Amino acid sequence: MNPTLPPLTPGTLYLVATPIGNLEDITQRALRTLKECDVVAAEDTRRTGQLLKHFGISRPMLSYFQFNEAKRSEEIIGRLQRGEKVALVTDAGSPGISDPGERVVRAALAAGWRVESVPGPSALVAALTASGLPTDEFHFIGFLPHKSGQRRKQLERLKGYEGTLVLYESPYRVERLLGELNELFAGRQVVLARELTKKFEEYLRGTSAQLLEVLKSRSLKGEFVVLVAGEAEGAVGAEKALDELAGIENPTRV
Repeated sequence: MNPTLPPLTPGTLYLVATPIGNLEDITQRALRTLKECDVVAAEDTRRTGQLLKHFGISRPMLSYFQFNEAKRSEEIIGRLQRGEKVALVTDAGSPGISDPGERVVRAALAAGWRVESVPGPSALVAALTASGLPTDEFHFIGFLPHKSGQRRKQLERLKGYEGTLVLYESPYRVERLLGELNELFAGRQVVLARELTKKFEEYLRGTSAQLLEVLKSRSLKGEFVVLVAGEAEGAVGAEKALDELAGIENPTRV
């Protein structure tokens, strides 16, 4: 039996991870924090409103997204000064990981207020641990810049990295990314993870060239986590190991 948890601390910013697909992944601590906080700062209040309604939670909300971060950060600091308990959430996953959050965290810490993480679902961790690629050393890039020159410059810097590379990509640019990987990381094993924790969760494994062939005959939806074997893995050894796990002709679907 779990001991009784203490109440939330006034003047604290709580970073609450929310499900990336499967609502069963939300933690008991996350639910308690959302129930007991004074206000929920959300990337999309409509989406978060649906989440709160599903779990029978009614809390005041305010929007906190990329284009109002500066203004909202000041407002949140003011609320912390008044002793309020503020929960920050994004559309899915952990605040600050390729989502808004970093700015208000820095502001709260600079002002001397407590910041507490309420960990939970993460697309990064889910994809990495099930990818079949090494997990002892990895580099998280998130979303690459949209401009071609900036993208190439960043990818060039990553070519000699020995750990697994982890990127996020939209379905509209994943084919472009595979083309870039085929040019700069030719022969390395790549894993595409999509629809994580949802009904049609899927992992596609192969080289970037093989995966480009797959995309010619399939239309893949959903946000992608793209994982690339590190330079130290070696293309041949990695390809053999991952072909044994799944094989590009018969991609794993869960």
